[in-house]
Amino acid sequence: MKLFAIIPSILYYILFGLGLLIFHVIQWLSYNLGGYQAHHNSVKWMNWYLMMTTKVLGTTHYFEGKENLQEGVPYIFVSNHQSMFDISPIEWYLTKFHPKFISKIELGKGIPSVSYNLQHGGSVLIDRKDPRQALPEIKKLGQYIEKHNRSAMIFPEGTRSRDGQLKKFHDTGIKTLIKYSPSAQIVPITINNSWKLVKNGSFPLTLGVRFKVHVHQPIDPKGKDFDAIMDEIRNKIQSKLES
Repeated sequence: MKLFAIIPSILYYILFGLGLLIFHVIQWLSYNLGGYQAHHNSVKWMNWYLMMTTKVLGTTHYFEGKENLQEGVPYIFVSNHQSMFDISPIEWYLTKFHPKFISKIELGKGIPSVSYNLQHGGSVLIDRKDPRQALPEIKKLGQYIEKHNRSAMIFPEGTRSRDGQLKKFHDTGIKTLIKYSPSAQIVPITINNSWKLVKNGSFPLTLGVRFKVHVHQPIDPKGKDFDAIMDEIRNKIQSKLES
């Protein structure tokens, strides 16, 4: 099976790389000529394109649950994390809620399109080894989504799960977002099968993966014990996680 995946994997990486280069220019023009909304629209279509490039691998995408959400409400999206292939489908599916990511600082430079979007699109870059740098950035994001009724996206595992199973959750980021965005609802998200694309490494990629995203009912954190909130988030994510 790996042998049959070589040519589709090469084609995928060519399309992926070209997309990043082309959309870097589009993003720059959109941001500098049209401002935030034009840039947001360019990022939306970039993510659609990047998601579509996986079709050469036979990847299919299934989404459900967005109907549980309302526009004009700040959300804290909390998701499990399985691979780099998680990002574009989530951003595309939830684009009207303007998701902003908490990303590691290393992604903030040197990657066409990706670094530009992280620097200019409202996301924050944190040094996971330095809480004194990370917490003010997460605070800033919480204040931002509260002010603009947008959303934050956080992966509490802190790193990707290589086998699809949930890892330990780190709660500091979620606690900080709740504190500085008191109007926000928390929305657990379950990602399935993304890890299978890279189960044999980054080359060749796996063919025929069924990527799934389930958006759960929002949780209102007001008046709830924080540990109980974290348990509810984890239980909801786990409830839709495929073995």
